[in-house]
Amino acid sequence: MPKTADVNLPIMSLEEVKKARTFHKSFPQYSVTPLIELGRMADYLGLGNIKVKDESYRFGLNSFKVLGGSYAMARFIAEETGRDISDLPFSTLSSPELENEFGKATFFSATDGNHGRGVAWAANKLGQKSVILMPKGSTLNRYENIKKEGGNVTIEDVNYDDCVRMAADMASKTQHGVVIQDTAWEGYEKIPSWIMEGYGTMASEADEQYGEKPTHVFVQAGVGSLAGAVTGYFVNRYPVDPPTIIVVEAAAAACLYAGAVAGDGSPRKIDGDMPTIMAGLCCGEPNILSWDILKNHVSCFIAAEDSAAIRGMRMLGASLRGDLPITSGESGAAGFGALATIMIQDSYKELRKELKLDRNARVLCFSTEGDTDPDRYKSIEWEGGVR
Repeated sequence: MPKTADVNLPIMSLEEVKKARTFHKSFPQYSVTPLIELGRMADYLGLGNIKVKDESYRFGLNSFKVLGGSYAMARFIAEETGRDISDLPFSTLSSPELENEFGKATFFSATDGNHGRGVAWAANKLGQKSVILMPKGSTLNRYENIKKEGGNVTIEDVNYDDCVRMAADMASKTQHGVVIQDTAWEGYEKIPSWIMEGYGTMASEADEQYGEKPTHVFVQAGVGSLAGAVTGYFVNRYPVDPPTIIVVEAAAAACLYAGAVAGDGSPRKIDGDMPTIMAGLCCGEPNILSWDILKNHVSCFIAAEDSAAIRGMRMLGASLRGDLPITSGESGAAGFGALATIMIQDSYKELRKELKLDRNARVLCFSTEGDTDPDRYKSIEWEGGVR
């Protein structure tokens, strides 16, 4: 694709990521999530090493998503009160004094579950309100998780992208209403950039934990905010020789892949119901900030069928002797599932060669969620089902 001036790469500068990580460290629930080394699995697949960042431990919420939503909310409150984010640790944000000064906002968001749960949790902890819209097909377990965090949550009879539009419309008609969404469009770019910076905490932790520069990074994408954040971080961290970045989407909603195939640099949208078990990746409209980063720096875009995610879930959950098992949900296992599929199936031999996925490869994957819907996880992992 045609390269651009990379004007969005500074969003993920090391300085901005450091601010986000310092903020997250101020939460009493903060701890660095584990990076699991799968040495036996790497040997089996013909790779030098595989390490998987396990986000099922993040803030007790079973997903990385809270990193973005909480940081964006804090940045919004900082801007509204004329403060720098460095002056607003969790203890200050959650104080009665700040609540009296700032008042109450209502944070609106669309979600398949993880992002909305994080927004509802953060709003509750900060004494704010949240309204969460879920697309049709959302599971009751994920709905209940959001409700338990104090969110005013509904399941709508439309897809995710239409829920985003509904949330934006509702926020515009609500006093002190704010949209907290990780997808960006013309005129709505500041908050998504803060969310991306929040995701940088996970990338920064993984980079430190790996111990050396990974040669390859597999990262999944819905709207592309996480993928853009991870790509942006590693390109800024290793500007001379960054890792090879591979972005994995659900085939039914592969808007970034469609843009890459078109090859003209313009984003593409996917419409309709987009049936896939990878609910967290079921997004048909790309984040325009991330798209600019991705098209400049990603080596390979993959549209993965559900079977790849299922393979990833089962291989991570039933690890080889000597490797720790990882409980990874449908969207969480997509990146590793794509990697395993490439390495196992001979039909991808040329792709392995092109990407240099061999015994010298040191691969980083992100398991972005645990069993956020335990019933579905058991159905896939234990019973061989997909629902």
